Amino acid sequence: MKGQKFLELVALVDRLRGSDGCPWDREQTFETIKPMILEEAYEVLEALDSGNRNEFCTELGDLLFQVVFLAQMAESEGSFQIDDVVQKIVEKMMSRHQQVFGEEKAASSEEVLENWEIIKSGERAESRPEDSPVPSVLDGLPAMSSLLTANKLAGKAARVGFDWSSVDEIFVKLHEEINELKGALNAQHSKGFDPEVEQELGDLLFVVVNIARFLRIDPETALRKTNRKFIQRFQYIENRLIQEGRTISESNIHEMDRLWDEAKKADL
Repeated sequence: MKGQKFLELVALVDRLRGSDGCPWDREQTFETIKPMILEEAYEVLEALDSGNRNEFCTELGDLLFQVVFLAQMAESEGSFQIDDVVQKIVEKMMSRHQQVFGEEKAASSEEVLENWEIIKSGERAESRPEDSPVPSVLDGLPAMSSLLTANKLAGKAARVGFDWSSVDEIFVKLHEEINELKGALNAQHSKGFDPEVEQELGDLLFVVVNIARFLRIDPETALRKTNRKFIQRFQYIENRLIQEGRTISESNIHEMDRLWDEAKKADL
C-alpha cells in the first residue's frame, strides 16, 4: 500500500533518536540540522537537473529523512509530531485548492495562482496581530537565496499590475542600469568597497531576474546550470594541461581562453 514505507521511516527515526539509538542522531539540534536541510534540498535539484531518476529518488529520500528527523526532534520537546505536520499540509492544500475541494472555479493556471494569493492573504490577515503594520502584497516571503527572493518579489508585484508590458521594455531598463553601474564605477574615489557601486550592481541583478521571470525561466535553475557548465569547461582546461604535464598555475589567460573555446566546441 502506498505510504506504508513512510511509517517504516518514522519508526526508523524514532529508533535512531531513542535511548538505545545513535549518539550522533540524539545530539543533533535544530541549529545543527539547518545547513543539512538546505544542502539536501539543493542535492534534490541537482539530481532532478541531471535527468537521473534513480538519483532523484535517492535524494528525495534524503530530504524526506530531514523532514521526519526534524518532526521527531519537535516531538521530543513536546511541540508537535509528524502526524501534525502531515495534517497541516493536507488542510492547507485542500484550503488553497478550492477549485478542487471547494466551490471556486479556475479555468487556467493563472486563475489558480490568483485564487491562491487571495487565500494566502486571508490566512495572513487572520494570523496577523492587531497592532501589526498594514498588510502588503509582498508579505509572506520566507528566508531564501536573494535570487529566489528577487524573483518572488517581482512576481508578486506583477500579479497586481506592477510590471513591464514587454521584455523589450525590460531590456531598456537593463541598459539603463548598466550605464548607472558604469557611472558609479567612474565616480569611484578608490578601488575599495563602494556602497554606491554595490547598490547599482544590485539594481542590475534585479533587472536580470525580471527578464528571467518575464520569459518564464527560473533564474535559480538557469544559474545553477551555468555554474555546472562553468565547472565542466574549467575542468576540461585543467585536464588538458595535466595531459601536457603542467598545472593551471603554469598556464596563462590566452592559453586558457583557447582551451575554453575547445571545451565549447566539444559542447561541454
